[in-house]
Amino acid sequence: MSEIDLSQAVDLSALMDKSQEEKAKQLPQPSGYRMLCAIPEQEKEYDSGLIKADETIRYEEVLTTVLFVVDMGPDCFKDEKRFPTGPWCKKGDFILVRPNAGTRLVIHGREFRIINDDSVEAVVQDPRGIKRK
Repeated sequence: MSEIDLSQAVDLSALMDKSQEEKAKQLPQPSGYRMLCAIPEQEKEYDSGLIKADETIRYEEVLTTVLFVVDMGPDCFKDEKRFPTGPWCKKGDFILVRPNAGTRLVIHGREFRIINDDSVEAVVQDPRGIKRK
């Protein structure tokens, strides 16, 4: 599969009314074994073409199981007893987690989550089409 351009899955253009450097300084630096993840942009309409209500989109964002790894704390995946085969993911990966995993925060209208390194359940190449059941 080909790599996905971040702008296709996570619309960070809403964050870019200031310079990118200024915005990057506003993102929290995860500490310890925690990871900063972005919520991918949710689809605005159903497969049938009907437009989703704002409340529906918000519900899907809150309960999403797909996250984009933005940054990792210095101790992520360093515990050799818990991660004997090494890191489960890296910066720039799309990952699967449980719904409601982590600490939710909103920065400039975009939702992010801070999760623990052991919350990662899988890495996915292409998050499009993955939906929570």
